[in-house]
This record gives sequence, C-alpha cells and structure tokens, in this order.
Amino acid sequence: MRGRARPVPAALLASCAVATAGCGSGSSASADAPPVAIPPVATAQPTPLAAPSAPAPDPPRASAPPRPLSPGPGSKPVGKPGRWRVTVYYTLVERFHGGKPKAVRGCTEFHCKWGKTPLGSYPEDFIKAVKVEGSGRITAGPQRGRYLNWSSSVGWWLDDTTRDSAGKPLRPWSTAAADRDVLDRGSKFLITECGKSGAGRRVKAATCAKFRSHEWTVTDVFRPGWGGDHHADIYIGEETGPGFTKSPFYTELHGATLYTR
Repeated sequence: MRGRARPVPAALLASCAVATAGCGSGSSASADAPPVAIPPVATAQPTPLAAPSAPAPDPPRASAPPRPLSPGPGSKPVGKPGRWRVTVYYTLVERFHGGKPKAVRGCTEFHCKWGKTPLGSYPEDFIKAVKVEGSGRITAGPQRGRYLNWSSSVGWWLDDTTRDSAGKPLRPWSTAAADRDVLDRGSKFLITECGKSGAGRRVKAATCAKFRSHEWTVTDVFRPGWGGDHHADIYIGEETGPGFTKSPFYTELHGATLYTR
C-alpha cells in the first residue's frame, strides 16, 4: 500500500374525429309551393398538416474548467508553504495489463497475514504494478469484479473493494495519506499551489486546477520512514486505459502549498 497503514478489517392525438352535422328540415312551406332548389353547400377542404420540423440541435457546450476551492477565513497553511511534495496513487485495472499469467497466494479476506491460499493467476505486469499502487480490480476469471490487494506488512489478499486504513472504500479525488505528525487522520486540506512537476517543469494550469478543485481528507497515515513532514499522497481513482501513467494527473507536485479547510 505504498507505505500507508494496512486497512482495518470488513401527439398529435390525431384522432381528428370529423363530426358531421345533421340538417333537419324545419320548413313550413305549403305543398302547393314549387320546390326550391337548394344549392349545395361548399365544404372547405382541410389544410394538410405540415410535418413537424426537427428541433435545431443545441450548440455544443464547452466543458467548464474546474474551479479551485478557496481556503476561506480561518484557514492556515499546513507546514511550510511551497515545501510540500504531493504524490498520487490509483487503482489498477487488470484488462489494461499484459504479461504471462502468474499465480498468487495469500488471504481470501483481510483478516489474516501472509496467507497461502491460491488467489488465482493474473498478468505479470498487473501483479507488478499492484505491488506499487496497492490495489487492482480483477476483470477476468472466477474472481472477476473483486480486488487484488498488496501490503508489504501482510502480503496479498482478495477483497470486495479498495480500502483506506479505517476499512472504508477509497474515495477518488478525496482520500489522502500524510504523516500523522503534521496532519492527523480526519484532517481536511486544500492544495492551493502546485509548484513544479517531478520533471522540474511548471505544472500545467489545467492540471493544477483539477488538483485545486478538490478537498482532501486524510484517512491513511504513513508508516514511520515512508512519509515525511511535507509529503502527502492523494488517491485519483481507477486507471482509465492503457498508458495511464502518462496521464497529466499521474504526476508529482514539488513545492506545493497546502491549507487546512
């Protein structure tokens, strides 16, 4: 789990009915009177209904960029401004990975450690990446729909969801981990400045706006030696396709600033 604490167990109703009016002869003429020719009544021909025109399509709408959240009154910077390193983690999806099938043994639930039960075989690249990110959704075989999880303190296990250290499902663009000496579990923070990427370049404005438009809650804590007093790790959900690690959101922020919410 990348150095985070292990989860705790768990119409036209066109019935145009044409009504025909009946004309009664209420005449009082005598029988001696010559018959009067009654001219036929001209009947107006109904005007054909015009075919309804198709509605004009709505003009395409440009998606609005995310709006950064403001710290608000009473907020204060966490640690030293411009000193934070923010990393991201995500959930793997098996079908986006290849490699030879490799058998995995572990626990069928998260109440045990270093289990030896066969958990199935999965693509080698998928297994390797799960050991880095901590969790992957299985998309084939008898365990399809479940999650293969890894922690350096307990080994492999199968689960029905991804979990934070309190045993609750991870929440994309919300769950975060940090050193408990700086941010206690349950603390909320905003990223107000992104600094530079891991490659030393300024973080693109659209990318930074995305990170700044969410409130993060610390639900995981680092094990001693894995975090640091200016390091936060944030969860961005499942990968969306092959090559996800080249996504602009799979990055590191160096020199970021965090504020309490």
